[in-house]
Amino acid sequence: MKKTYKVNEIFYSLQGEGRNTGRAAVFIRFSGCNLKCSFCDTDFKLYHEMTAEAIVDAVREWKTAGFVVLTGGEPTLQVDSQLIDALHAEGFYVAMESNGTNVPPANLDWLTISPKEHVVVTECNELKCIFDGQKPVDDLGIEADYYYLQPCDVGNDVQNRAITQACIRYIASHPKWRLSLQTHKMIGFQ
Repeated sequence: MKKTYKVNEIFYSLQGEGRNTGRAAVFIRFSGCNLKCSFCDTDFKLYHEMTAEAIVDAVREWKTAGFVVLTGGEPTLQVDSQLIDALHAEGFYVAMESNGTNVPPANLDWLTISPKEHVVVTECNELKCIFDGQKPVDDLGIEADYYYLQPCDVGNDVQNRAITQACIRYIASHPKWRLSLQTHKMIGFQ
């Protein structure tokens, strides 16, 4: 019996956050997470069990994008090197967005860590911290090529503006960080 993955959804869009903002991408959102973040915007209850072959068949129509983002939930709970190899065989550059609580497969092309708690990953391409003005973001013990702060969306416009302004002030005094906005939400795009 072939391994299956619990896939919440597969869709084609633009990357809305971090270093690859604006880049066309196929998103494979996996169901399930080992954390319960209050600001999470994903419903993990629904999913389809899919083999690696079925996933590759589903993304093949967007092959011209050349870029796949494995996200979730927490993709490290399911994604393995065999799925990444299958996507590579189709010519995709494979990125993963993870909370950093599990070690990801080594054959990824790009790793974004958005740490919340109990992080075990110590190196990544991109560190993207959710900034709420409360929790410290420096000295997390994670080395990255790029460091991003993303204002936390708390669902209240007044609070969101205050958090964004505090984030900007923080970056101004800590220039290793760059601002990451959820542009897909700003433009009304998935």
